[in-house]
Amino acid sequence: MIWIEMGIVVILITANGFLAASELAVVSSRKPRLQRLAHSRVPGADMALALAEDSGRFLSTVQIGITLIGILAGAFSGATIAERFADYLETLSLSPTLAEALAVVLVVAVVTYLSLIVGELIPKQIALRNPERVAASVARSMIVLSRVASPFVTLLDASSRLGLRLIGAREAASGTVTEEEIKTLVAEAESAGVVEKVEQDMIAGVLRLADRSVQSIMTPRHDIDWINLDDSDEEIHARILTTPHSRLPVGRGGIDQVLGIIESKDMLAGCIRRGSIRARDHVKPAPVIPDSADALEVLATLKTSPVHMALVVDEYGVFEGVVTTADILEAIAGDFVAELGSETPRVIPRDDGSWLLDGALPVDQMADALGLSLPSDRPYHTVAGFVLQHLPRIPKAGDRTTIEGWRFEIVDMDRRRIDKVLASRADGA
Repeated sequence: MIWIEMGIVVILITANGFLAASELAVVSSRKPRLQRLAHSRVPGADMALALAEDSGRFLSTVQIGITLIGILAGAFSGATIAERFADYLETLSLSPTLAEALAVVLVVAVVTYLSLIVGELIPKQIALRNPERVAASVARSMIVLSRVASPFVTLLDASSRLGLRLIGAREAASGTVTEEEIKTLVAEAESAGVVEKVEQDMIAGVLRLADRSVQSIMTPRHDIDWINLDDSDEEIHARILTTPHSRLPVGRGGIDQVLGIIESKDMLAGCIRRGSIRARDHVKPAPVIPDSADALEVLATLKTSPVHMALVVDEYGVFEGVVTTADILEAIAGDFVAELGSETPRVIPRDDGSWLLDGALPVDQMADALGLSLPSDRPYHTVAGFVLQHLPRIPKAGDRTTIEGWRFEIVDMDRRRIDKVLASRADGA
C-alpha cells in the first residue's frame, strides 16, 4: 500500500514539473519563432501562440494546477507516508513521539528534494533549451486544463487584473521590440560567431539612419567642388579633369546661385561626339531637400531621382551643401577612401585608451565609440559641433572641456573649423 502512495507522490511531482516546464516555455518563447513554427505547421505551435497572447489566463491555469498538486502531495506525504514510516520506525525500538517527528522530517526532506529536482529544476532547464518546441508540445494539454478549470481560471485572471489596476500597473506592451534589444541580439550573435563584425556595424548603421538628419551626412558647401558657368570653357574643363568627383554642382557667379549639376560622363560623351563641349548644355536639374529632412527622406528622394545627388537648402533657401547616394551608403557601411580622398580614418583608437576624432565625424558614431548618451533633440551633428556646444568661447587649438567623464581637447584647427579632437578619460582610466 505504501508503494502505491509513494507512486502517487512521484506522479504528482512529475505533474508539477510538467506545469513548471510549460510555464517557463510559453513565457520564454519568442512570438516570431512561434509564428514561424505555426507557418511550418508544427503541431501545437498555433496553440502555444494563443497561450502566449493570453498570458493572464495561462498563468492562472498553471497556478491552479501547481497549487492543487502541492496540496495533494502534502496530504499524501504528511498524512499517509509519514504515518506509515513512523510505524516502521517504532518497530526499530524508537519511541512513538521520536518516530513520528523523525518520519515527518525525513519524508518532508525527501519530497522537497524530489520536488526541487524533478518538479522544478530539470523541467525548467529542458524548457529553456528550446522553449518554442516545448511550448508547442505542451500547448494542447494546457488548453484542455484551462477549459476544465475555466471557472477558477476566469476568477483568478479577473482578480489579478483588478489587483494590477488598483496598484496602477499598466499592461505590458507584449511583442514590442526596442532598438536596444535588437542591438543586444546582434551583439550576442556576433559574439557567438553567427554574425560577422562588419555585419554588426552595418546593422547598427541602418538603425541609426532614421535618427540622422541630412545635415549630418551631407557635404557642406565649403568642401564642395563646383562649376561656375561664368568661367571660360577651358577653366571648366580643367576643373572637371582635376576633381575626383563624377558629379558637380553648377552655379553662375557664386555657389549660392546653384542651377543644377553636371555629370562628367555627359561632358565626355559630348566631347567624343562633337569634339567640343559647352558646360551649360549639360546642366541637369537636381532635387532640392530642406535641411530639416532626415536620412530616410533623403534616401526616398534619391531613389526616385535620375541624378543621385540632391541640393540641401535651409529655411531661407540658402544653399548649404549636397548629399549623394554615396553619403547614405557611408552612413551605413562606414567611410570610403575614394570619397574622403585620404587614407586616414576618422576614428583612431590609441594605445593609452584615448581616441583621435575627426571634427567632421558624425556625433552618433563618436557616442557609440565612447559609450556616451546624447540628447535626441541635439542642435549639433558632428564632433566639432558637440565640442563647440560645450565651450564658452570661440575655440582654438589646446582648448579642453570635460563631458560625462571624457576630456575633449582640440588638437588641430582648420582656420575657424575644429579639425581634430583628442578624447581621453578624465580620470585617466
